Amino acid sequence: MHDFRKLEVYRRALRFTRTVRRLTSKFPKEERFVLTPQFRKAADSIVLNIAEGAGCGSKKEFSKFLGYSIRSGYECGGCSDIAATQNYMDSREYQDIIKETNEIVSMLIGLQRTLCQ
Repeated sequence: MHDFRKLEVYRRALRFTRTVRRLTSKFPKEERFVLTPQFRKAADSIVLNIAEGAGCGSKKEFSKFLGYSIRSGYECGGCSDIAATQNYMDSREYQDIIKETNEIVSMLIGLQRTLCQ
């Protein structure tokens, strides 16, 4: 239905996965099977749901998958909060990741709204 690779939100989300991997690579070893994979999976889910939704046959279905991406964005925010609370990232890293997460979620919401018009 859509060439998702041309969507700016897709490209931003893809860059975001790289940021999350860089950030989580510094998390303590004990988070290797807990917070680190959860955070990475949530970031990946933003990208993957945009791609999967673009392959749907209708705008309504695409919108549904964008909703999944939005929820994964919120999950990334929660992971960031946990990481910051545990001092796994400094305040600048936290502010940057939250800002990027919020911007991606806002873009997804905007795209979702255009599909529903």
